[in-house]
Amino acid sequence: MNDTFLRACRNEVTEYTPVWFMRQAGRSLPGYRALRKKYDVLTLTQTPELAAQVSLEPIERLGVDAAILFADIMLLPIAMGMDVKIVDSVGPVIDDPINVPTDIDALRPFEPQSVDFLQQTIRLLRQDLKVPLIGFSGAPFTLASYMIEGKPTRQWLKTKRFMYEQPEAWHRLMKLLAEASVLYLHQQVVAGAQALQLFDSWVGCLAASDYREFVLPHMTYIFDELRKENVPLIHFGTDTSGLLQEFASVNADVIGIDWRADMARARAIVPADKAVQGNLDPMLLLGNEALLYRRVDALLQSMPEKKGYIFNFGHGVQPETDDTRLKALVEYVHDN
Repeated sequence: MNDTFLRACRNEVTEYTPVWFMRQAGRSLPGYRALRKKYDVLTLTQTPELAAQVSLEPIERLGVDAAILFADIMLLPIAMGMDVKIVDSVGPVIDDPINVPTDIDALRPFEPQSVDFLQQTIRLLRQDLKVPLIGFSGAPFTLASYMIEGKPTRQWLKTKRFMYEQPEAWHRLMKLLAEASVLYLHQQVVAGAQALQLFDSWVGCLAASDYREFVLPHMTYIFDELRKENVPLIHFGTDTSGLLQEFASVNADVIGIDWRADMARARAIVPADKAVQGNLDPMLLLGNEALLYRRVDALLQSMPEKKGYIFNFGHGVQPETDDTRLKALVEYVHDN
């Protein structure tokens, strides 16, 4: 087993900088694209043999130091009774979102058997993998936003209005999602996941004061509970520069930094006992190669010690990315 990623998560010195990419499983890879001509996204995630195939492809093609379970953050709301569709070029769509507090009553308690397919996928992967496997979940704020908005948004109008007008109901929803997330991720560890990441893709829309009041108590609960799993825990969110101190205060081992933040400045804010992960802009892979490697060099130079650092993008791989450039990037980081 190549455990370089796990040692970096534990803030240990490593022989080289480990690399993995968010959304490395799918999107830009030819094997995944071929499968998508036959199957929709939810079918792929809920069919263990296919999900395992997608999860393995970047390990075989790119040489990254960790695999991530191919799944979708909306699997948890689906397990709680939400009717979710994944619409191409749009994303998750819910025709009957949460509009009033009583809508929360219709949510089902999370039942572990509802995600048996994920456990089967993890077991299949552990038979073949020579690198650690990362399990994951969407974080409660991001999940609640989808469940209230009913689709992706850039304004979070319905979400913030619900949060401000119905604070008691908001915290009730967040508590339900936090408790479900802990159980959901526990099932992944039981099946063999060796690290866990919480994705809070939308939380950067909040002011730090709102994060402290409406989100942080629930994230603190999640990470305190997950600490019992005895696997490295990663906390990632986008556009978190303005609330990074609060975001990094949870009981996680690794804080993921998005591309908008200066990594050296972020490293100074994140507690020294935590590792950091990130934070190259994934769009750089679509542009000038000389600029790409100048930015990579600058990032690596800002983290001179090969200790407690995991190279990643500041968000997911773009679908248009050439996988041969991804492979070359992995090799470059390993060599430098």
